[in-house]
Amino acid sequence: MSFESDLRRLEEITALLKKEETGLEEAIALYEEAGALSKSLNRTLNSLQRKIEKVTSEEEDEFVMEEKKEEDYLEN
Repeated sequence: MSFESDLRRLEEITALLKKEETGLEEAIALYEEAGALSKSLNRTLNSLQRKIEKVTSEEEDEFVMEEKKEEDYLEN
């Protein structure tokens, strides 16, 4: 499943767990499913965060290098 569909399913489960009509056995099964979805979503978010940090770091490094080249040029 995709991140978006997992998130939608987690929202559906939350709504079902809030209903008084949801029986205990169903609630337990939904809770277990929600836990698995939550772990999967967190892994995806952590992975994306690492990618963003890497790209940001690389962009900052490039900016510093360009800035240094300008300083060197202006000094000469």
